[in-house]
Amino acid sequence: MMIASPIHVTNSAPARLPELPCQAGIGLKSQHYQQILETDPAVGFFEVHAENYLVAGGPFHHYLGLIRERYPLSIHGVGLSIGGQQALDREHLERLATLLERYQPQAFSEHLAWSSHGEVFLNDLLPLAYDAATLTRVCEHVDQVQSRLQRQLLLENPATYVEFASSSMDEATFIGEVVRRTGCGLLLDVNNAYVSSVNHHWDVQAYLRALPLHAVGEIHLAGFAEDRDAAGERLLIDNHGAPVDAAVWQLYAEVLQLIGATPTLLERDNAIPPLQVWLEEAQHAQTLLEGARATRPQALA
Repeated sequence: MMIASPIHVTNSAPARLPELPCQAGIGLKSQHYQQILETDPAVGFFEVHAENYLVAGGPFHHYLGLIRERYPLSIHGVGLSIGGQQALDREHLERLATLLERYQPQAFSEHLAWSSHGEVFLNDLLPLAYDAATLTRVCEHVDQVQSRLQRQLLLENPATYVEFASSSMDEATFIGEVVRRTGCGLLLDVNNAYVSSVNHHWDVQAYLRALPLHAVGEIHLAGFAEDRDAAGERLLIDNHGAPVDAAVWQLYAEVLQLIGATPTLLERDNAIPPLQVWLEEAQHAQTLLEGARATRPQALA
């Protein structure tokens, strides 16, 4: 799709720091801190939500510091509101910079979404209109984040439930343009891709192939809840409160055929399972990753 808008291209490429190991990881939850330190589970990395650690001290930092000494770390932000119409919160960005300087994670990611308006924080990840004005604004925000943090940002594709009639491009084209213009990477959330495709009746394989797959630095897998909308249509909700669905596992295997083995996180933010149950799910991803190493990615063939 041709985009009739002023070309915004960042002046310098963001720093590329050591990458996550090409293994399966899980989220780090407080109820598992002690067990992790006592058992040293075989997991590739841990991921934390940045906003849980934007304070100077306390028990969360105590345990994260100990675990960071043993495992690679991915930090995942949920509050920058990169798609918002207003300027980025500079205080929030400075606190993020302090956090990343402290722990030196192998990856930092944020969402293609907005979550604040004025002084109100909405505690949700809300969708964007995919048009020229939004593209320019998102690129400016990504540039600002990467410049301040001195590292590449991985931008996550969203799970959405509505689309804007005013959009002038599809989601994959929009994401591709952000990646091209800013040099950011892509956090490919396979569950989000499936959820959005079911909700909007997209061809999920076509959607995935239209994304800038060369820029994927991390993959997310999660579970969803299912409901029906007002018209009786199937409605999937990205709730991170269930095991990964069989359809998402299949889609993940297809993604690995396209791009090869890629660091993969098993997300769970609600109904947190016992650590061993979560590790078993991560091991399934690890098995698929090891199988992908033996084949040449189709996207690169």
